[in-house]
Amino acid sequence: MSDPFTVSIVLIAFLAFGGLSMGLAMICGSSVYLIMRGFDPSIAAETLLQGLFNSYTLLAIPLFILAADIMNIGSLADRLLRFSQALVGRFKGGLGHVNVVSSLIFSGMSGSAVADAVGMGKIIINMMTKDGKYTKSYAAAITAASATIGPIIPPSIPMVLYALVSDQSVGYLFAAGMMPGLLMGVVLMTMNLIIAHRRGFDVDEAIPLRDMPGVTFRAIPALLLPVILLGGIYGGIMTPTEAAAVAAFYALSISVVLYRSVTAGQFFETLLASARSTATVGILIAGALTFQYVITRENVPDQLAVFLAQYDLGPVGFLIAINILFIALGCILESGAILLIIVPIFIPTAQALGIDLVHFGVVCVVNAMLGLITPPYGLLLFIVSSITKQPLGRIIRDLLPFLFALFVALGVITFVPDFVLWLPRLLGYGG
Repeated sequence: MSDPFTVSIVLIAFLAFGGLSMGLAMICGSSVYLIMRGFDPSIAAETLLQGLFNSYTLLAIPLFILAADIMNIGSLADRLLRFSQALVGRFKGGLGHVNVVSSLIFSGMSGSAVADAVGMGKIIINMMTKDGKYTKSYAAAITAASATIGPIIPPSIPMVLYALVSDQSVGYLFAAGMMPGLLMGVVLMTMNLIIAHRRGFDVDEAIPLRDMPGVTFRAIPALLLPVILLGGIYGGIMTPTEAAAVAAFYALSISVVLYRSVTAGQFFETLLASARSTATVGILIAGALTFQYVITRENVPDQLAVFLAQYDLGPVGFLIAINILFIALGCILESGAILLIIVPIFIPTAQALGIDLVHFGVVCVVNAMLGLITPPYGLLLFIVSSITKQPLGRIIRDLLPFLFALFVALGVITFVPDFVLWLPRLLGYGG
């Protein structure tokens, strides 16, 4: 225990499992490492401040959080849910399909799995369990599973975090998430259909086709947000950070001016909630930046590359190992910690093996999102459990088929890089 790096790791683990936030735990562990090495402890503060203030991309995170929170308090979520119900509610297991489709649409605006589960999730769970058509545990399970799509389809806060540590284009990472996100939606809807037939779920009451134009018209202002967002980014009109500002302003404008569904009091509370969420993410990023300095000083990435070279894994073997490792880590670590602490260690090895870093980023983010629903830590499991008041064990039992379906999708995303990179290449990516 006399080795500073070992002491740092043990201290971080002790503090994190003791209840301290991961960000603060990493700052403490890094500071102890610097003191034991005889370095000036102010290096930690300097590294932290330089990392936070020199990254313009990071400004996108609080703005996307604010946009998602505004959509949750306004009537945008209700209108999008009604539109989703009109599209797929008439099929077997209809409200389960509505759950997935609404997540697909909402994910094009929020970029956050938690925002999806807390905002849209509450509404759809109440709809699914209202007349006893679906059990509360099943509604909770499919809500948690579908919420993982949120950070895959652009915009995506985890993709911004990956861009921070990998120095890759946020725009191309956003584009690379589109097809994987749609694939995840398809496999979840397929599994929902299979379960609906096995359990004999009734066909839900469908919205008449004659009402479709009206439902669609009322949802158009909300549906335009992803179009404006992605069109602006890929049309070269605005950067992802500027697009995040536009998303927040547009969500506020249509909620206040057009729908008139947000009061001054609600907006003030939303600003406070967004500030709290931003502070949580900011502390995590700050801690990761200071700990990355420790990892760099210890030359961990190069040592890992030498270690892996002994086994001659190759790109396929390396990706299999990454998936196994990240899924295991997802059981105990939050997604932000995985992306900011663990992923940077493996990036040099991925580059040396010729793995495209945009493709690698999507693989990492999908794994991190699956960690949100992987027992025992899975954050989304705790969220839907608190919403439905159902025991975790019952939710996990209903979740397992959806988790299997998402693992199938992960296999395609991991081993068919052309599937992931097709859209970025169409938009000019040279990888």
